[in-house]
Amino acid sequence: MINLETPKKFAGLAMQAHQVAKEIFRPISRKYDLAEHAYPKELDMLASLLDGMTAGGGAAGAGAAGVGRGTRDSSNENRNGSNLSSLVGVMELCWGDVGLLLSMPRQGLGNSAIAAVANEEQLERFKGRWAAMAITEPGCGSDSAAIRTTAVKDGDDYILNGEKIYVTAGDRAELVVVWATLDRNIGRAAIKSFVVEKGTPGFELVRLEHKLGIRASDTAAFVLKDVRVPAKNLLGDPEINVEKGFAGVMQTFDNTRPLVAGMALGLTRAVLEETRRILEEAGVVIDYNAPVIALSAAAAQFIAMEADYESARLLTLQAAWMADNRKPNSLQASMAKAKAGRTCVDVSLKALELAGAVGYSETSLLEKWARDAKILDIFEGTQQIQQLIVARRLLGKSSAELR
Repeated sequence: MINLETPKKFAGLAMQAHQVAKEIFRPISRKYDLAEHAYPKELDMLASLLDGMTAGGGAAGAGAAGVGRGTRDSSNENRNGSNLSSLVGVMELCWGDVGLLLSMPRQGLGNSAIAAVANEEQLERFKGRWAAMAITEPGCGSDSAAIRTTAVKDGDDYILNGEKIYVTAGDRAELVVVWATLDRNIGRAAIKSFVVEKGTPGFELVRLEHKLGIRASDTAAFVLKDVRVPAKNLLGDPEINVEKGFAGVMQTFDNTRPLVAGMALGLTRAVLEETRRILEEAGVVIDYNAPVIALSAAAAQFIAMEADYESARLLTLQAAWMADNRKPNSLQASMAKAKAGRTCVDVSLKALELAGAVGYSETSLLEKWARDAKILDIFEGTQQIQQLIVARRLLGKSSAELR
């Protein structure tokens, strides 16, 4: 039986993450939103702090690096492990600032990819290093199976050629997990992920993007020209298995989509708390015991926003818990990502309406949060892609049967 309350053993981690969000992230949130592409030097101190949170709390970290598949357990007991602990930490940190979370050393989504599918030797070799993840290409966005970047075996190496865009933390990370195809004619089964060291010849950073939100985080574009990568840097099974498809790399999404949902939840909670403060200062009474018809329009709208948040939170906790307990969670991960992403955007925009002129002002973070929210409904699979995945799972259809 799953209990969707936050596990007591993660209470200390949640408290520490919240303190980081409150004392470090919030005070510099607007500063690095305005100073786009400037590295937040205040985050350097967090690398050792996160390591301490990991070692001291028995959890696998407060950021993206901690996720992975749970270990098999014949006791049939519930396990609250690294996925749930990472989710709890991410939700608290994004209550502070999403862009700053994405700027934290060694907490990139590439670290999640390594944690999800790397073997023991690779886990040890890449331990403690900051990894970004490069999936999207100019002609390939939501359909990851349409990747055109190629990887050709050459002795003990692979030669990578292609182009990658929208790589979160791509400039600052030490490693980049690059998705590439071993054979374009085979399709999704030939998609593999490779760990590329920054500074590898032919791996060129071409630009940093200017963005609507999460401006504290750098978003890079790369060109790969005959990039030689050791075969030992391929994550997962090097063999092409048509029947299995690209389940190995897709397992990364099963772990990271709940984390992105958690980012949306943290931001949504921040928005709700600030909106409640503004409404109460304006004299709006939010009475949970009164029927909706007896409430003001603003109070009724706020309660509906809270209900959306709570449903997204429970879906997300379920998806992370299932990963910890080695239960197939592709459906739940996509449901959580879709619900949390849409809720974050909807709640942020409705909060601006309820707050009026206060919400549009730079004296309040509501304006910034509304801009930050949109990416959480887009990256790691758009709203529409998540709905398509959910439909396929529920109807038992393949990607070829339901497009």
